[in-house]
Amino acid sequence: MTIDEVLYLLHARWKKNLTPVQELILRQAWQGNTYTSMAQISHYEADYIRNVASQLWRSLSELFGAPINKANFRSMMNSRSFISEQLLLTEGFVPPASITAMEFPSGPVPLNSNFYIERPPIEALTLGEIAKPGSLVQIRAPRKMGKSSLLLRLLSNAAAQGYKTVMLDFQRAEAAIFDNLDKFLRWFCTNASWQLQQEPRVAEYWNEAIGSKVSCTIYLQHYLLAQIDAPLVLVLSELNPVFEYPGIAREWLGLLRSWHEEAQQVKVLQKLRLVVTCSSETCVTLPLQQSLNIGLPIDLPEFTLEQVQELALRYGLDWSDGTHARQLMALVGGHPYLVRVAFYHLCMGETPLEQLLQTAPTLTGIYQDHLHRCWMEVQADPELRAALKQAIGENGIVLPDPIQIHKLKEMGLVKLDGDRAIPRCELYRLYFGSRLDSGSLGWSGTDVRSVSLKLSHSLYEHLQQVEQEHPELQHSCSLDRLTYLADRSHLIKQLEQEWRLLAEKMAALSLILCSLDDLNHDKTTYGNQIRDRCLQQVASTIRQVLKRPADLVARYRNQEFAVLLPHVEAANALYLAGRIQEQVRELALPDGASLLQSSAIAMSFGVASAIPNLQRSPAVLLAAANQALHQARRKGREAIALQRL
Repeated sequence: MTIDEVLYLLHARWKKNLTPVQELILRQAWQGNTYTSMAQISHYEADYIRNVASQLWRSLSELFGAPINKANFRSMMNSRSFISEQLLLTEGFVPPASITAMEFPSGPVPLNSNFYIERPPIEALTLGEIAKPGSLVQIRAPRKMGKSSLLLRLLSNAAAQGYKTVMLDFQRAEAAIFDNLDKFLRWFCTNASWQLQQEPRVAEYWNEAIGSKVSCTIYLQHYLLAQIDAPLVLVLSELNPVFEYPGIAREWLGLLRSWHEEAQQVKVLQKLRLVVTCSSETCVTLPLQQSLNIGLPIDLPEFTLEQVQELALRYGLDWSDGTHARQLMALVGGHPYLVRVAFYHLCMGETPLEQLLQTAPTLTGIYQDHLHRCWMEVQADPELRAALKQAIGENGIVLPDPIQIHKLKEMGLVKLDGDRAIPRCELYRLYFGSRLDSGSLGWSGTDVRSVSLKLSHSLYEHLQQVEQEHPELQHSCSLDRLTYLADRSHLIKQLEQEWRLLAEKMAALSLILCSLDDLNHDKTTYGNQIRDRCLQQVASTIRQVLKRPADLVARYRNQEFAVLLPHVEAANALYLAGRIQEQVRELALPDGASLLQSSAIAMSFGVASAIPNLQRSPAVLLAAANQALHQARRKGREAIALQRL
C-alpha cells in the first residue's frame, strides 16, 4: 500500500476525513520524521502529537490485526495490499468533500489544512518582497488575525525555491537572555547558527573592543551569510517580549535598520531577507525612536464576504446565497478567528446559527474566553477603559484621546470611521457595552489578580441572569461560582459521556484529581479571601497548561480540582500532572499570602487511567482517582500517585 491508499482506507473505515493533525502525523511518520519535528511543523505541542499518534496506531493495529507503530508503519504498509474485506469496504466509497473532521481553531492553520483562506494581495506582496535582495517585511496585526498562518506559508514557499530559512521566536527566549544587549545578541547568533546547521563560533567573532552590535554584524556577514550560497529568509517572530526591555529594543531595532540600509551597498547583506512580526497592540506603546519604520508594512485585513462564503463551503456549509454569511458578519465582521470559531461550532452541531448569534456576546457564548481576555486587558488600564466606553456610545467619539484610541485600534477592538472611533464589530459593542455601563465592575485595573474574586462574583451573577432569561441554556451553565470552571455535576456528566464514546473506540481516558496542600489550615487561620484568591489563580493556571479543547477542568470539591483527559494514557496524564505542579509552584501568591505556612502553593495529585468498558461504570475511574489522591497525600506534600484500571 502507498500512504495515499492507507489514508483512503481510513476514510472509508471511519466514514469521514482525517483531521489535519492525523493526516500530518501519518504522512510525516511515513517519511520517518520524529514527533518533535511534526510539532515544529504544525505548531502543536509534541505531547499532543504523541497522544493523537497513539490513537492512530491503535486504530491501525485493530484494522490490520497486527501491532503497528511509528517505527514499523511504512514497512508494514508497504508489504500489504487490500484484502477482500477492505476492498469491499472501499468499493464505491467517495470521501465526503463537504464533511471535514473539525478541530477547534487554535494556533496557526497547518500547511496541509483546507481551512486557510488567502487574502489577496497579501500573500503575493509578501512573497514578491522577499524575492528582492536585502528586503525587509513587517507583518503587523492584532492577535488571532493570521500572522503565524501566513508565516508558515511564507517559509514553505521560500524553502521550495531553495532559500535557507531561520525562524526565531522571541517568546521562547528565557528572561535571563534579556539581562543585557551582549547576552541577547549572542543568543541570536547561536540560535541562527544551529538552525542553519552551522557550528556556533560566536566566541571567535566577538570582540569587546568594538562592541556587541558590530561583533554581531560581523558574525552575520562573514560567518552565517558567507557560508551559504542561497538567500536567507530570517523571520523574527513575535518581537513583543523584546519591547518589555526598552534599552535592548532600541539597540536591536536600530541594528536591524542598519542591516537593511547597508544591504544597498554591502553585497553579502543582499542575501538577507528580514521578516518581522509583532502583535500590533504592543507596537503602539513604543516611542517613535523604537519603531521599525522601514521596509514593506503588511497589515492583515479581515475576510471579505466572498472569503467567508468560501470558508463556509470548506467547512461543508451551503452559504452560497450569502444570507447566513451576512448574518454572521453583522456580528463579528470578517475577523478570521471569530469566523472560524463560529464555523467550528456550527459544524459540530452544537448550536444553530440563530442561537449562536443570540448568545455570542454573553458569558455562555462561544467567544467567552476570547472576550474575557480582552476585557481583562482593558480593565488593567483606566484610561483605555474610559476611551472604549466613549467609543461604545451610539455615535462613536471624535478622537478626544488619539493615543488611547490608537491603542484600542491596534488591539483590534475599535476601527476608525472618518474621524470617529467605533467598535470593530457588533460583538464587541454588545459585550463591552453591557460591562462598561455597569458600575459594579468599575474597580481599578492596576493589578488584575487582586480583583479576580470580585470579577468572578460579577460573572456568576450575570450568568444567573442569563439563565433566568434563557431557560433553555441552563443545561450548559454548570459553572463553579468561585473559579468559573465547570462544577462537579458537569464533570460527572462529561465523564459518563466520554466513557461511552471511548468505549466504542477502545481509547484511553484519564482523570487527574489534584488538591492544594495545607489550604484548609490557611483558611482557618487567615480567612476566606486569601484561600479563594489562591484557588482562582490555581484554576487559571491549570487551564493554561492544558492545550486541547477536549480537556475538561472542573472544581471537584473545596480545594480540589479535576482534569478529564480523553485519548490520554497514563504516562501522558502523569506528565501533565507534573506540568501543572510545576506551574502552580511558580505562582505569584496573592497579597497577604506571605502569612501562609509555606512560600509557594503546593499540590498533590491522584491520576487514574483506563480503557473504558461499557460493562463497567465510569464511577470506577473516579474511585481510582480518589484512591490515588489519598495515596499521594499519605506520601506527604507535592506527591503524585497513579492507579491503573
